[in-house]
Amino acid sequence: MKRWMPSPLLFVLIVVFWLLLVSEFSLQQLLMGMVLAVAIPPFAARLDREFARIGSVRPIPRLVVVLLWDILLCNIEVARQVLGRETNIHPGFIWYPLDIQNIHAIAALTSFITLTPGTVSAALSDNRRYLLIHVFNLQDAEAQIAEIKRRYEVPLMEIFP
Repeated sequence: MKRWMPSPLLFVLIVVFWLLLVSEFSLQQLLMGMVLAVAIPPFAARLDREFARIGSVRPIPRLVVVLLWDILLCNIEVARQVLGRETNIHPGFIWYPLDIQNIHAIAALTSFITLTPGTVSAALSDNRRYLLIHVFNLQDAEAQIAEIKRRYEVPLMEIFP
């Protein structure tokens, strides 16, 4: 029993969440919820092992403020570029070298990059060492990399050592 259902509470929560998600209580949906409740925990266990360490939470408030400020400024900058001359826009891709190893920190970094207008996380290398980023107006790749490291990656490395 422990092998199929390692956590009865998690099993029940997944089934209930599924029924709420589909907004229908029927035998088929109940069975589907039960199948998901058996199938999902083994996949989540891998993420749980990688999430074992949390470092300092002190950088979180500052990181949130920096991210919100960057979103505001980048919205203005992208609007200015879109409304300006098209010849002044130089889109491009950069391979960003990752110093962080924690998959959750990498996920947070890719989210921050994508949330900031003008940049999109496009791909993560198989070895998790490089992130492909599309930049709407790429002027200096090295400066862009340095800014992302300083503003986002360094604080994330404190949170996820």
